Amino acid sequence: MKSALTDHPARHSIRLQLRRHPLLAEFDEPAFAALAQALVIQDGHRGECLLAQGERDWRQFFVLEGLLKRVVTSPEGREVALRFAGEGDMETCYEAWQQQARAPFSVVCAARSRIAVLPMADWCDWLAQHPRAQQIYHQRVVQLGAAIVDHAVNLLLLDAPGRMQRFSYAHPELAERLPQKDLASHLNLSAETLCRLSRRGKAVALQVARPFSGAA
Repeated sequence: MKSALTDHPARHSIRLQLRRHPLLAEFDEPAFAALAQALVIQDGHRGECLLAQGERDWRQFFVLEGLLKRVVTSPEGREVALRFAGEGDMETCYEAWQQQARAPFSVVCAARSRIAVLPMADWCDWLAQHPRAQQIYHQRVVQLGAAIVDHAVNLLLLDAPGRMQRFSYAHPELAERLPQKDLASHLNLSAETLCRLSRRGKAVALQVARPFSGAA
């Protein structure tokens, strides 16, 4: 379901969510009101594609609730989940928009989600009028690119348990939220290997907890 923010039945609570978003939190009401006019609120179900790889419909996404994933599909049809974005994060087509290129990835709901969306052109027009927002946004774009490169390097350097351990350490907020299929895709593991590692990790955690269970 899609609706302009200005017409959405829950627009007042959504505005509060947006005002707390890290990219938008420090701006005054006139600046936010100008941006709000361009925002569309979309409720997506798990597996729904919000942006397809190869499109030129460049958009900026603010995650209000739920979880998005950035997915690349190879010519052979193999999907790889590059990253995930939860509440307070974003997804963006900035690089593709800047180069007038097709979207190099898809944006898909990894869980039931509510997202605020607007065209990249409108977003960048707003940014041009607010240098502080532009600085924060560009810093986040650089961070996302660096994180994806770092993840790719670790896929080459780490074995399966190492990948699982590093992900759990780096993203504790996501470890229990992600569907097994998405996590396996992100870590370049088979579903069977991921399941085995998950069972092993839970067994170790249980063994560690036992000595403390009767300590009192």
